[in-house]
Amino acid sequence: MFGKRSAEAPTRREPGAAPPPPAPPKAVAAPPKAEPASTPRSAPLMVTPAPKAQAARVVADNRSEDYYQIKTTIFSALIDTIDLAQLAQLDPDSAREEIRDIVNEIISIKAVVMSIAEQEHLLQDICNDVLGYGPLEPLLARDDIADIMVNGANRVFIEVGGKVQLTNIRFRDNAQLMNICQRIVSQVGRRVDESSPICDARLLDGSRVNVIAPPLSLDGPTLTIRKFKKDKLTLDDLVKFGSVSPAGARVLAVIGRCRANVLISGGTGSGKTTLLNCMTGYIDADERVITCEDAAELQLQQPHVVRLETRPANLEGQGQITMRDLVKNCLRMRPERIIVGEVRGPEAFDLLQAMNTGHDGSMGTLHANSPREAISRLESMITMGGYSLPTKTIREMIVGSIDVILQAERLRDGSRRITKITEVVGQEGEVVITQDLLSYEISGEDETGRLKGKHMGTGIVRPNFWERARYYNLERELAEALDALQA
Repeated sequence: MFGKRSAEAPTRREPGAAPPPPAPPKAVAAPPKAEPASTPRSAPLMVTPAPKAQAARVVADNRSEDYYQIKTTIFSALIDTIDLAQLAQLDPDSAREEIRDIVNEIISIKAVVMSIAEQEHLLQDICNDVLGYGPLEPLLARDDIADIMVNGANRVFIEVGGKVQLTNIRFRDNAQLMNICQRIVSQVGRRVDESSPICDARLLDGSRVNVIAPPLSLDGPTLTIRKFKKDKLTLDDLVKFGSVSPAGARVLAVIGRCRANVLISGGTGSGKTTLLNCMTGYIDADERVITCEDAAELQLQQPHVVRLETRPANLEGQGQITMRDLVKNCLRMRPERIIVGEVRGPEAFDLLQAMNTGHDGSMGTLHANSPREAISRLESMITMGGYSLPTKTIREMIVGSIDVILQAERLRDGSRRITKITEVVGQEGEVVITQDLLSYEISGEDETGRLKGKHMGTGIVRPNFWERARYYNLERELAEALDALQA
């Protein structure tokens, strides 16, 4: 059967030499063997049919041990039969069809008994193993999943609707999981191994990836993927989700359009990056925007965007490019706006300097539980950077640089809300003065446990950035939005 198809299948090895002697019959559920290297061979593998008495029944629905053993056997036969170098030259659809044809032949020769649905399930799994991210592929295809958390080969969790739940997805073993982790990080020129067991990377769609491998992770490799929706969210979408009120969204639109310097604060998984993406939607198309990130995930739609990404040190400990290096360098690139994916260290000083020297409309995110705490964290990061500046001087720099702080929060029912829009007003002595334009007030919960609340204005009708809005002819729109907040 393999000999007949060898001429028409470009991924099959050409029979350039005499075929090897017939191999002894193999049991279908043979112990898994290590995956052979992809070095091309001169003759195709002739798979010997298994005796009918040894035919196995695959139960694909519950992923039994027999299923994984048979999948391993068929996968090994596929790797022996196919030429991976030529397979890589095909487009994804053609490669997937070629793999399906060969797997069907192997299933027939090995006399594996399974229903059409079970066979389709196995085909899909093997195609994902060869061409994609293995068992992760069905989860990556779902747009309702926010996070995928893999804790070793046998425990995969997902977050849906703000709630974390265990799935029945599992990997063949920790070796397969580690191979997939390597495949992900190698696409962006990074590595993960015992000498470098922690790695931040991204998928091709921009989803953020973190890998921590043994020996640091005791129960096998740990993989965390922060997924992003395929369709870029807007402030209108946040209004539909209840993350912000319509009037609050109008205020945010004015803040984005009048080039106010914005700091987005929030905890892990609170929606900071999503909100930052929404705010960048109000950047004019003729502005030069430079983004600095640890793992590039921002989805800016403007035509003039320069994306910069940090780089870890190589095996010799050389060549590291830090966030501070990027922020300092982008000041020499004639930016009109600077977007920092996450401020977490001494680069806070350089970002504030940029905001205070003509790069209006710059934005960044940081981890903090309130606007006041965000200011304190900025102070701490500048101090830890080795700057021996008086506290008053640092706070003067913050007041002169930051216009608005947006607080995002993930509530206990899993919902995400913009809980505060706070502007930095000024300074009295060594105290930074802020005032809230909007806050989210929780009033209780319904019978399903979902929190009920309302975005409410604080009565401010002339914020500190009023003159900036008037400069951009947006004062009337701002006044109407603030009036609507009080309704």
